[in-house]
Amino acid sequence: MLLLPFSENEYKIRIRNVKNGMAEQSLDVLVITEPANIYYLCGYDAWSFYTVQALIVFQNAELPIWVGRQVDSTTAHVTTFLPRARIVPYPDVYVQNVDRHASQFVADVILDEFPTAKVIGVEMDAYYYTARDHAELVKSMPNVRFADAELLVNWVRFVKSDAEVAYMRQAGCITELMMDSAVKAAMPGVRECDVAAAIYFAQMSGTETFGGLPSTSPPHMGFGSRAREAHPIFSDRPIAPDSVANIEISGCRLRYHAPMSRTIYFGRPCQRYRDLAAYVIDGIDASLEVVRPGASCEDVELSWAKSLSAHGVKKETRLGYSIGIAYTPTWGERTASLRRGDRTILSPGVAFHLMAGLWLEDTGITITQSFVVTDKGYEALTSTPRELIVKD
Repeated sequence: MLLLPFSENEYKIRIRNVKNGMAEQSLDVLVITEPANIYYLCGYDAWSFYTVQALIVFQNAELPIWVGRQVDSTTAHVTTFLPRARIVPYPDVYVQNVDRHASQFVADVILDEFPTAKVIGVEMDAYYYTARDHAELVKSMPNVRFADAELLVNWVRFVKSDAEVAYMRQAGCITELMMDSAVKAAMPGVRECDVAAAIYFAQMSGTETFGGLPSTSPPHMGFGSRAREAHPIFSDRPIAPDSVANIEISGCRLRYHAPMSRTIYFGRPCQRYRDLAAYVIDGIDASLEVVRPGASCEDVELSWAKSLSAHGVKKETRLGYSIGIAYTPTWGERTASLRRGDRTILSPGVAFHLMAGLWLEDTGITITQSFVVTDKGYEALTSTPRELIVKD
């Protein structure tokens, strides 16, 4: 029984779009190692990316070839639409062996399939494409020119299909349940890790209709003085009274993410902090007002900056980033960013996490919104109110 989240036709359209991108870069072959890109093009899904695995796309062949560890080839048969002949596993002798490397096997597969290939694209900055991987490929194919095709597939993924957006909506539903569980569990005296446990339970349980998966990272939770940090991890310390907590999480539905951050104040926040929350919320509203097809990423950030500058507040880091499929270590797609200078044009189907987080010298606040661009504007992927949560 195949476990495909999309139709075979949708996968083939994606492969065709990638081949068009390869043609623009004059690539004969593309070696894909980023797990999200492999999943996007064929459906392969396993926690196996700690060893060499690749999806190899050939300009002269209709279907790509999956290459991975022998023990994981069963998963390739179960989770991809590829026929048996296009699933080529390597034996365990290539696993963590100083004398052999699986990239040598990958090279042999390429040379067997396309011996006249002249230019091969690789994802040079992918998290799971190592310096050793590249060195072994280059050594094994001395007559081939290697080109950096980093983000080629990521940009093909940038515009989501209706089916993808539907999964992101479901991820957003899970995110809402996770945040609701966090707010209910968090109170002075409760350990940070116990709040995380409540989040994890909601994340995996999902709804009665669909369940969840682990997201790309643990919950980012900054309690007390650690609210100044952008990506802190929870501890086993109890929550202090009259303190603040920033919580950034994401539900995950079939590897699709819809992140959200909220700030909880335990006690009665001072007027300065309430004002800061109001500035952030107004800035989010101003940003979303300009989201529509034809606007640019920069337009969204400029609207945010204008709103905050009226209150003397400035955010140095980017306002947001594109989202969709993701594997460890990040749920960002690594394509467009909502920031000054990024003139990427928005179109229906592109999705972002508008990360309106402020990390100041003495505190921080994070109230954010994931959204997808529609024909006329945007659709919020989560419906949790954008507000400072106060537990007095």
